Amino acid sequence: MQLEPLTAVSAVDGRYHKGSAALSDYFSEFALIRARVRVECEYLMALSQAGVGMRALSQQEKKALRSFSDISLDDAGMVKKLEREGHGNVPATNHDVKAVEYLLKQKMQGTSLEDVSEWTHFALTSEDVNSTAYGLILSSFVEKSLLPSLEEIRGTLDRLSREHASAAMLSRTHGQAASPTTFGKEMRVFEARLARQMQQLSAKTVLVKFGGATGNWNAHMAAAPRLDWLSFAQKFIKQLDGGRKIPLELNEVTTQIEPHDTYAELFDNARRVNTILIDLSQDIWRYISDGWILQKPKAGEVGSSTMPHKVNPIDFENAEGNFGIANALFEHFSRKLPVSRLQRDLSDSTVLRAIGTAFAHAAIGYASLVKGFGKISVNAQAMREALAENPEVLAEAIQTVLRKEGIDASYEQLMELTRGKKVTLKDFAAFIDTLAVSADVKKRLKALTPDSYVGLAPRIAKG
Repeated sequence: MQLEPLTAVSAVDGRYHKGSAALSDYFSEFALIRARVRVECEYLMALSQAGVGMRALSQQEKKALRSFSDISLDDAGMVKKLEREGHGNVPATNHDVKAVEYLLKQKMQGTSLEDVSEWTHFALTSEDVNSTAYGLILSSFVEKSLLPSLEEIRGTLDRLSREHASAAMLSRTHGQAASPTTFGKEMRVFEARLARQMQQLSAKTVLVKFGGATGNWNAHMAAAPRLDWLSFAQKFIKQLDGGRKIPLELNEVTTQIEPHDTYAELFDNARRVNTILIDLSQDIWRYISDGWILQKPKAGEVGSSTMPHKVNPIDFENAEGNFGIANALFEHFSRKLPVSRLQRDLSDSTVLRAIGTAFAHAAIGYASLVKGFGKISVNAQAMREALAENPEVLAEAIQTVLRKEGIDASYEQLMELTRGKKVTLKDFAAFIDTLAVSADVKKRLKALTPDSYVGLAPRIAKG
């Protein structure tokens, strides 16, 4: 069947294609080929200035090479054709990076660059090109897509924290009524957790390799022993990086492949982000279930095929599910990619091609969260009613004040009064009247209410 959203095997390219389509600019086969072409073209220009025997290139020729980097779908299709079946006098390569080299040589034919075409891919192994290409892709994606998506969520959490800083809410620990908090403060918890992970993501560096077949610059030294190849490679990667927020750096100590440790660090970071957002999704789901958060019904939208009244928290459920899929993949990437038999095996190659799938599921989740938050409102009245129904949460405050006043067995007295029982504010008042404390302390204790017993929560919520 012809590939389209209805025939796609993966939901990323099928049902959720609209939410993941933007990632094709980073993680599609086309994007990878484009990044490889760019690395090869920039490398050719760097060689022309290195004094290795290649002639200098004119500004017009450099401009032509940079134009080659802006490949078309037809160009990418030719790479696949060269890989699969060959073209003209070029036999099938069955090697995707070699096919990129042949594409560039074909583009140079009939131009002033034809005489330097054999310098294409000079002394490199395919992993030099792949490592650098993937580095460019990951760096761009984190800076231009991932961090902005997370910032939108963080900004929403910050706004909710401030707007509802004083909206008193019953806490639940172990699922039981616990000392009150505010909705804004609980949103601040998630905002602070997310902000910390974003800061770590922003400080990431992606290591790449450029040292030839087994990372020793063997062929380079054989061909041009007088050139300081380490310095050349460092300078090349730095120029290619161009001052990115998520910088590329040369890893000078590698096998045939860069060990992918910085990839694992990035994926673990992304996994922690998603775990925090799973926690958030589940809490919002429960608040909706309790009626503390209201959902705006969408005209014509069906919540159940049989129960007409339902407005389901589908956006938060969708986010939770997609984060789970993404994290399963991220966890595998972090375990698999840093492990390679001896100097190289190819098992990482197919795994790297799934990076986009993981980030696509994450992106679908981020979009679902944003959508979900746009459809909810805080039901402060319901929160106050829940607090009023659980006055036993004041037991902590009373026993703590009594300890300060030197009353023996304060905790035990409050436990006897409240544990496993339904108490009221009147019960507390009667108990307070029996205490050997000053009238001022009694007055202060009787003034306590569940919705005012929120401690520093409003201050914490405001950040």
